[in-house]
Amino acid sequence: MRVSATRMMILGVVQWLQPVHGYDVRRELLSRNADKWANVQPGSIYHGLRKLSEEGLLREVATEQVGARPARTSYEITAKGEAEFQSQLRNHWWNIASAPDPFVAAFAFLPSLPREEAAAALRNRAMQLSAGVKQLEAALAADWLDKKPIYVSWMWELSMARAAAEIDWCSRIATRIESGEPYLPASLNNQV
Repeated sequence: MRVSATRMMILGVVQWLQPVHGYDVRRELLSRNADKWANVQPGSIYHGLRKLSEEGLLREVATEQVGARPARTSYEITAKGEAEFQSQLRNHWWNIASAPDPFVAAFAFLPSLPREEAAAALRNRAMQLSAGVKQLEAALAADWLDKKPIYVSWMWELSMARAAAEIDWCSRIATRIESGEPYLPASLNNQV
């Protein structure tokens, strides 16, 4: 069963900051760029808070309204929510799950693209990944990182290492495609 990282992250942030408003949960997750590396969508955070409350994992402790602003609800984690968080946390630490990447699905149809386009697309992917690595390197060198826990930089190092491996792979496969290496065994070449 695939458990949403959004659920775990909401539970974790509420546990750390409780009592906490939904706005502050959203701000904390977006300040960590969780929308990019964990696919935590900003709109799913408020829905997640409500659903976790309905499931008894979070408890609404107060609702306040200041002036014409929308009402803000504060949340705390329940004992059941703490157990769920710990279970999900350990599951994600101890088990490997690959993130669904639409590129992998598209790559399964490699023979549907002209060779030149497939090789160019792989080289373009490598350039985009390289640009992302450069952004992370610049962020690691920035002063504002001094205000973040050290493990934030470790997470970025992991992203950079994964990108470097994929950059190398893209280059190798583009070269093999350009060389004319067959995609399919001879028995399947006439079927595609």
